[in-house]
Amino acid sequence: MNKVIPIHAMDDFKARSQAVLNDPAQRKNFRSAMDFLQAKRKGQFPDQDELQGLRELGAAIRRYSLAHLPRLLEQLEQQLTARGVQVHWAQDGAQANAIALGIARRVNARTIVKGKSMVSEEVGFNHAMQDAGIEALESDMGEYIVQLAGEAPSHIIMPAIHKTKQEIAALFAKEIPGVAYTDDVDALIAIGRRVLRTKFAAADIGLSGVNFMVAETGTLCLVENEGNGRLCTTVPRVHIAITGIEKVVEKLDHLVPLLSLLPRSATGQNITTYVNLISAPRQRGELDGPEEVHLILLDNGRTQAYADEELRATLQCIRCGACMNHCPVYARIGGHAYGTTYPGPIGAIISPHMLGLESTYPLAFASTLCGACAEVCPVKIPIPDLLVRLRNEAMAKPQGEDATLRGSGAARTRTDSTIWGVWAQVYSRLGLYRLASWFMSRGRALSPTDQGAWTRSRTPLIPAPKRLRDLLRERRDE
Repeated sequence: MNKVIPIHAMDDFKARSQAVLNDPAQRKNFRSAMDFLQAKRKGQFPDQDELQGLRELGAAIRRYSLAHLPRLLEQLEQQLTARGVQVHWAQDGAQANAIALGIARRVNARTIVKGKSMVSEEVGFNHAMQDAGIEALESDMGEYIVQLAGEAPSHIIMPAIHKTKQEIAALFAKEIPGVAYTDDVDALIAIGRRVLRTKFAAADIGLSGVNFMVAETGTLCLVENEGNGRLCTTVPRVHIAITGIEKVVEKLDHLVPLLSLLPRSATGQNITTYVNLISAPRQRGELDGPEEVHLILLDNGRTQAYADEELRATLQCIRCGACMNHCPVYARIGGHAYGTTYPGPIGAIISPHMLGLESTYPLAFASTLCGACAEVCPVKIPIPDLLVRLRNEAMAKPQGEDATLRGSGAARTRTDSTIWGVWAQVYSRLGLYRLASWFMSRGRALSPTDQGAWTRSRTPLIPAPKRLRDLLRERRDE
């Protein structure tokens, strides 16, 4: 199996984007997939009044949960601990992996089978386990495909959406012993299942993500369609769940609207095939379930977003991917171009908190600000407003350790500072402004034809031959 080589947003972001734009087949694949997902979602919300009411309710639940986050996390830990679930807190990805590795070594684990978990992708879990000599195998079909190919997921809901069935067929024939080439979809799924079924039975640890956590009952909620999540959390003798601290809600009642919004927004389903509610390890007299359940609660920059009243809205996300499916930029360049675990609009606003604005600020500028993401977000995250805020933060005067956002001012250069300083002086002094505008209008023939990024896809900016004040004066003198 190929080892995934991680990529980073600042490393050749433009080059990766251009490569996809120059690949007609890849662009066609993404466009078809996004059109399909948009139509599926639209079909699930025929009543706009119901949709808007549900969005308001979902947003209110998420805002309430975040407003009471410290209390709910403490309550969650108390309830889970009382039921025999071991709760761990991780400041960053390295600490989360160290906790999981410590559990694995204590139980002498050699194999880990994974349900779908974007947080495990976020912390580089597979690489950490590989480096420690422990096999970590993806069991979600899409995740299994990209792991087999040595790639990262290109979508948070459908990791292998960038691959055609012919590419998957060739991959299976190459990487799975004894498998002949076939591009029959049912046959490919059967091949994957056959391989994975043997892994579930042999795995020492099952690792999963968590969609929501209920504080009052100490319940972990996982939604999925393939059944692999249920196998990961019941067959191995140890279950490790890993998730971000923001996924908590107060009551079971709060799950209902969110479980209605999530699948309908993500894949156009009324409800996912499996809704798993986990509150404890195997109890006396029960026939299945793990002997141990561990929950790793990850910060990894989330408290930075939480500390800012405006940026806190980022944490409302329920990871449906609808913003990506409707984004004109994502639909053309796909997930790998972004170079982050979370691509698309949601990735552009959450990655700066995880990786620092200095390594992710180009993503905030890779947007048309058309607002499609905000219109379809089931919990009403004002994504365009947050993108503008991050752009401003990237161009702000560097604040060092006092910055609210790590990496603030990273995009600002001395040239930028000089240009805007001169601009401020000219536009704040009437005499200078009149003189500058006079020279610009009279010297318009000297305007450069190459104006950097502006003229890559636009005509050059050339001052008008007469200023507005000149035109008004002529009209007055007529």
